[in-house]
Amino acid sequence: MKNHLVNKTMDKHSLTNTDGVKHSRRKILKGAGLVIIGGLAGQVSRVAASQKSAAPPAPPLPWKWIELDPMEAGTLAYESYLKKHGG
Repeated sequence: MKNHLVNKTMDKHSLTNTDGVKHSRRKILKGAGLVIIGGLAGQVSRVAASQKSAAPPAPPLPWKWIELDPMEAGTLAYESYLKKHGG
């Protein structure tokens, strides 16, 4: 019985397994380089995002803030809709 891991043939620049998939050193190194570059780009963007200054505080509102009763606001909206649009 042949082990499929042992049954690999090597030519001068590539490795072919029993499924016929060719792996070259160039492809493996290119893939590894892309992974490293992607990881470095992620780290740089994470560091740059953490160094941003905080947003300035919001300016005060030009009107007086009042608390609304949700039930009263809902009732007024419902009645207004029925009078003007939902008839």
